[in-house]
Amino acid sequence: MKQVLVTGAGGFIGSHLVERLVAEGLAVRALVRYNSRNAWGWLDDSPVRGSVEVVTGDIRDFDSVRSAVRGTDSVFHLAALIGIPYSYVSPLAYIQTNVVGTYNVLQAARDEGLSRIVVTSTSETYGSAQYVPIDELHPAVGQSPYAATKVAADQLALSYHKSFGLPVTVVRPFNTFGPRQSARAIIPTLITQALAGSGKIQVGSLDPTRDLTFVEDTVSGFLAAVRCDSLVGHAVNVGMGTEISIRDLAARILALSGSTATLETDSRRVRPDAGEVTRLLADASLLRERTGWKPAHTLDQGLEKTLSWVRAHLDRYKSDLYNV
Repeated sequence: MKQVLVTGAGGFIGSHLVERLVAEGLAVRALVRYNSRNAWGWLDDSPVRGSVEVVTGDIRDFDSVRSAVRGTDSVFHLAALIGIPYSYVSPLAYIQTNVVGTYNVLQAARDEGLSRIVVTSTSETYGSAQYVPIDELHPAVGQSPYAATKVAADQLALSYHKSFGLPVTVVRPFNTFGPRQSARAIIPTLITQALAGSGKIQVGSLDPTRDLTFVEDTVSGFLAAVRCDSLVGHAVNVGMGTEISIRDLAARILALSGSTATLETDSRRVRPDAGEVTRLLADASLLRERTGWKPAHTLDQGLEKTLSWVRAHLDRYKSDLYNV
């Protein structure tokens, strides 16, 4: 890799990935969504913003994607709609962004002859675990419109490898967390309410389990995967191989933050029964065995770093509002 494009570069994982790529000496082009304020998301405050070529466009528009891809040799495709609750409100928006957007990246990469394409998936494509730990052979189950669009995007990407020889790797992170994450995710939801001094913390279901990976380790997984020739044409998991219930996670965050708040179920935050993914536990042995990747952070280390960052940026969050 020499000239790399990152789509969704202004987002949570995307901005961390951009910073890591710059640190490794690569020329990075960042595609961020066009807006009238010329805002670049988290790249606005990034220490590497002056070292990155930022272009604006819309992942749903083939012309702007083709223009962004032109002149690069590799692409990390992270642009997506990711909030599961909002996918119940507007499924079509997820189809247009996650499926059509992925098509645009794949076709543009094919047209321009790129040497490596990484498509970002999600553990939500597995649905509730039918067996654990979940390896890459686990059946795909779309339990939400969001998950269904990511299943479709994965299959489209792999079909481009089989049909056209496009050098695609699908990277499937389990639940990533860390600085800059939206409060639509469970860990920032808990932390922001705890730090805001709320006596009651609003939550959804407490019984589901999740496999939580600190963002820096997820980024390391991306880089390990893209540099492994034997993973081309395959999907590969990135995860810790440990699980924790939302209830136990909340207790850990309250203890680390020093909060004495109690948990209160908010019906708006509870997924439909058939749509709730009740258990996620990663088998990341494929990535470990082929690349030597291993996480550098424990859950508590990641939580402490995240707590510290959120505490310093609490004014960016509206902890008293629920945003689907």
